[in-house]
Amino acid sequence: MNLDPGWLLLLSMSLEVWSVPLDRNATPQEAHSPQEDKQEDNVNGRLSKELDLVGHHVRTRLDELKRQEVSRLRMLLKAKLDSTNTQSLQMDHASLLKQFEHLDPHNQNTFEAKDLELLISTATKDLENYDAERHDEFKRYEMLKEHERREYLKGLDQEKREKEEKRMEELKDKHRKHPKVNAPGSVAQLREVWEETDGLDPTEFNPKTFFKLHDANGDGVLDEQELEALFAKELEKVYDPKNEEDDMMEMEEERLRMREHVMKNVDINQDRLVSLEEFLKSTDKKEFNNPKEWDTLDDTKPVFTEAELQRFEAELHTKEEELGRRAESLRQEQDLLKERGKALEAQRREYQQAVLEMSQRKEKQAVEGQPPTGPNGELQFHQEMQKLEDQGAKAPVEQEVQEAQNNLPAEPPQNLPIHT
Repeated sequence: MNLDPGWLLLLSMSLEVWSVPLDRNATPQEAHSPQEDKQEDNVNGRLSKELDLVGHHVRTRLDELKRQEVSRLRMLLKAKLDSTNTQSLQMDHASLLKQFEHLDPHNQNTFEAKDLELLISTATKDLENYDAERHDEFKRYEMLKEHERREYLKGLDQEKREKEEKRMEELKDKHRKHPKVNAPGSVAQLREVWEETDGLDPTEFNPKTFFKLHDANGDGVLDEQELEALFAKELEKVYDPKNEEDDMMEMEEERLRMREHVMKNVDINQDRLVSLEEFLKSTDKKEFNNPKEWDTLDDTKPVFTEAELQRFEAELHTKEEELGRRAESLRQEQDLLKERGKALEAQRREYQQAVLEMSQRKEKQAVEGQPPTGPNGELQFHQEMQKLEDQGAKAPVEQEVQEAQNNLPAEPPQNLPIHT
C-alpha cells in the first residue's frame, strides 16, 4: 500500500510537533496472544494520552487530513468499481476501506492513536519494499554493465580484446587495494567517526555521548539517514568519484548494505529506528567489540548468476527488436509526412503562380484600356458601365415624349360649339 504523498508529508510535519513514546523493545510477532493484545492496548492508551496533549490546531489539522484521505480513498474505490462495471452494486464504503492498512476504517472523521499506529506500520512496510526495489535496480544495473562490457569486447579483434581485458583487470585490482573497512556499527568504526569527524579523543569514546552527537534532529532516535551519515568515512576508503575504477552506483549499494547490517543487529523491534536503549544494548554484544572484517561488494559473490544474465540479455534483445520496429514505423510515417509536405508545397506554388498571372493580366488590360477579365478570360463589367448602358436605353423614349409635349398648343381653343 503506497500512501498519498501529500498525506504523508503533512502528517510527518504534524508528528514533528510532538514526540510519542513508543514501546521500542516489543518485538513484533505473527500471532497475537492475550498478553500482546494487552500490550497493544497499553501502547494505544499511551498514544491516546499523548495525542490529548497535542495543540488543538494540530489535532484539528490531523482530523481534516484524515477526512480528506477517506474521501480520496472513496473516490479511488468508486473509480475501481466503475472500471469493473459494478455500478449497480450498492457500495459499503466502510467495508471497502478496510482493505487500506494505513487508517482505522471504523472511525472516518477524527485522527486517533490507532491511526498513528497503523500509519507507522504501513510506512515501515513501504520503506522495506523501497529497499528491495533498490537492490533489484542495482542488480539490473550490474547486469547491464556486464552485458555492455561483453558486447564491447566482441567488437574488437583478438589483439585489442586481450589488451582491453588486461586493462580492465588492472582497474579491478586497483579498486580492491584500499584500506581496511571497519564493520559498520562496530566500536572501531564508531571510534573512527568519533575521532575524525567529531574531533574527539578516541580513548574517551562514550556510546551515549556519541548517540546524542549524531541524533541530528534531537528526536531521541537515529533514523536511516542519520545512520548512513556514519558510514561516510568507511565508504571514502573504497570509492572516489575521481577514479575511473570506482563506481558510484556500487558505493550507494554499499551504503545500503551497511545500513541494513546495523539495523539487523541493533533495531530490536524492527521499526527502522534506533533508540538510545537499543544503541546502548548493541554495545554490550560481542560483535560490537570483536566484529568480523567487513566484506565489500568486491569480496562477496556476484549479485547475479549467469542464468539471470542470460534472461536479462534475452529481455534486452526483445526490447531492442520492439524499439527497432517502432523506429521503422516512425521512419515510414516521417517519410509519408515529407511527401505530403512536398505535395502541399507544390500546390501552394501553383496557387501563387496563378494569382501572379492574374494580377499581371489585369495590369496589362488596365494599361491597354481593355475591360478586365476573369480567371478564365471572361469579360467583367463595372457597375458604372452598366449604368451608362441603362441610361443609353432610356434616352430615345424620353426624347419622343419631350417632342410630343412641344407640339401641343399653348392654350386650349376658345368658344367651341356645343352639340346638343
